[in-house]
Amino acid sequence: MIRQTAILFCCAAGLAAAPAPTLDVWKAPHEVRTVEPSTAVKFTGRRDGDLYRARITNTGGTVVHVKEVALFRIAHDLPDATALYGESFQMLSQTAGTLGHPVDLAYNELKHYKIPQPADATVVTGMMTLTPPGGETMLLGFTSCRRFNGRFYLRPKSIEVVLDTEGLALAPGESWDMEEFLYTSGGNRAALLGKLADRVAVNHPPLRFPHPPAGWCSWYCFGPRVTAKNVMDNLSAIAKDVPQLKYVQLDDGYQPAMGDWLETGKAFGGDVQGVLQAIRKQGFEPAIWVAPFIAEAGSHIFQQHPDWFMKGDDGKPLSADKVTFQGWRRGPWYALDGTNPAVQKHLESVFRTMRQQWGVTYFKLDANFWGAMHGGKLYDPKATRIEAYRRGMEAVLRGAGDSFILGCNHPVWGSFGLIHGSRSSDDISRRWDRFSKTARQNLSRNWQNGRLWWNDPDALTLSGNLPEEEYRFHATAVLASGGLVLSGDDLSALPPERLAMLKKLLPPTGVAAEFADESLKVGIVKLKDRTLVCVFNWADEAAKIPVKLARPGEVTDLWSGASHGKQAALEVPLKAHEGTVLVVR
Repeated sequence: MIRQTAILFCCAAGLAAAPAPTLDVWKAPHEVRTVEPSTAVKFTGRRDGDLYRARITNTGGTVVHVKEVALFRIAHDLPDATALYGESFQMLSQTAGTLGHPVDLAYNELKHYKIPQPADATVVTGMMTLTPPGGETMLLGFTSCRRFNGRFYLRPKSIEVVLDTEGLALAPGESWDMEEFLYTSGGNRAALLGKLADRVAVNHPPLRFPHPPAGWCSWYCFGPRVTAKNVMDNLSAIAKDVPQLKYVQLDDGYQPAMGDWLETGKAFGGDVQGVLQAIRKQGFEPAIWVAPFIAEAGSHIFQQHPDWFMKGDDGKPLSADKVTFQGWRRGPWYALDGTNPAVQKHLESVFRTMRQQWGVTYFKLDANFWGAMHGGKLYDPKATRIEAYRRGMEAVLRGAGDSFILGCNHPVWGSFGLIHGSRSSDDISRRWDRFSKTARQNLSRNWQNGRLWWNDPDALTLSGNLPEEEYRFHATAVLASGGLVLSGDDLSALPPERLAMLKKLLPPTGVAAEFADESLKVGIVKLKDRTLVCVFNWADEAAKIPVKLARPGEVTDLWSGASHGKQAALEVPLKAHEGTVLVVR
C-alpha cells in the first residue's frame, strides 16, 4: 500500500511539474525545394537571439529553379485546443480558432483567391500566434517582405516555415537572402505582437502621417451610382454639422471604366475635377478612390497598351479569372505589371496629375492584391510578384507626393513601408453579422495600428433600423481600433442622435485597444488624460462583463453619459450584441 501511494504521488508530482508544450524551432531542419532535381543549392542560416536570417547559394554550374525554401520543419506536441491566430497574404483573409479547428475570419485564400498551397495543410501568411491551454503564447513571424512571401504550413503535429521563391532561376554562383524571421514566446501576447511590429518597422521604415484621418466616404451610401450632387449635398452637411470630417472621399463610380482613372463617367453627372475643387474651396481635403493595378478589357488603357499587363503562358494579357478571383465589378480584370518601366511611368503620371492638377491629398488604393497576382509572367523575369507590386507602389508614391495613401485589398506584408493607412477588415454592411465579423477582423490587427501604419476599420455606418445596442457595439469597435474614422452615411439625412454618436468618435485617438486574449471582450485604450475601456458582448444573450481597472477612477459611459462613480472593478451589464466605452479619469 505504501509503495502504491508513492507511485501515485510521483505521477501527480510529475504532472504538476511537466512543462507546457512548446516549439523547438531553432533545432528544426530546413529544406530547399527545387523544380528540377538538384544538390547544388547550399543553405546557410544564422540566429541572432530571437531573429533568424538565411541565404541560399547555387554552388553548381547550371541554373536551378527554386520553388520554395523551408527554413524550419518543426515537429510539435501542441494540443488541438491550442488557440491560433494567423495573418494572410491578402487583406481580406485571416485565420483564428484552434490548431485542431482553424476558422476563417474572412475569405479563404485557396477557395476565393486560388492562391496555390499544399492540399494537406492549413496555410497562414506573415505571422501566427499559438497559445496552448494554460501556456504561454508563441509567436512566429516574418519581419521583412522585400522579395519573398513568408508562409506557414500547419499539419497535424508539424509546422513548416516557408518562403515562396516562385520557381525563379538561381544562376550559378548567385545567392539570395531570405526574409528575416522572428520566433519568441511569453505570457504577454500584446507585448509579443508589439515586438514583431517594431522589428518590421526596422526593416521597412513606415510612412509617417501625424494623425489618423477623419472623413466621409461615398461608397456605403451611394455605391457605384454616386453622382456629383450626392457629394455636394454631403459636403454641405459636413460643413454645417461635422467639420471635423476633414477628408471628403469620392469612391468607386466616377470613372467610365476600371483603369481609366483620369476620365469621368457619364453617370456621374458632373465634372470630377470641379467637385474636388469645390471640396477644397470649402476648406476640406479632396480624397479619391483609385484601383491602380487593374483594368477591364473595355478600358482605354487596356485597348491601347496590352503589353503593359501581366502575361499568361501564351504571351497574351492574363485574365484574372484564369488564376484567381476575377474582381467584384466589371471583371474579369487584368493586372498591370509593376516591373515594366512604362507601367511605372504611367502610374507616376496618373497620381502626379491627381495630386498637382486635381488637388487630391488622400488616395484610397483598392484591388492592390492584383498588383501581386500569382501565375503571371513579368516584364522582368528575375522579379517576384512581391517586387512587381512594390515597384508599382513606389511609382504611385512618387506621383502622389505628400498625399495620404490608404491600402485596401492589398498584400499585407508586401505593403510594409509603402502606405500610411491599411484597411484592416472586410467591407462593412448594416447588419449585425457584419458588424460582429468586421469588428473581430479589425481588433485582431490592433497590434499594427500606430506602429506600421494607421489601421482603417472601414466606414462607420449608423443609418438604418438596427437595435441601438448594435450601433453602440459597432461604434465601440471603431473607437477600439484606434485608426481612421470615416462616416459611410448620407449625412444630409442622418438622424441627430446618430450624428451625436459619430461626433463622440472625433477626433480619432490614434491609440488602439490592447486585449488580454483572443476573446476580445475587454480592451484598454491608454490616453494621456484618461483611459478608455472598450467592452463587448459578442453573445446572443445579455451578459455581465467583469472589468478590472489598473487603479481606481471616476467612471462614466461614453454613449449614455451615465456615471458609475469611483471604481476599481465593476461588472458591466450589456444586452446581446451590445458594446460600450467606459471613460476612466
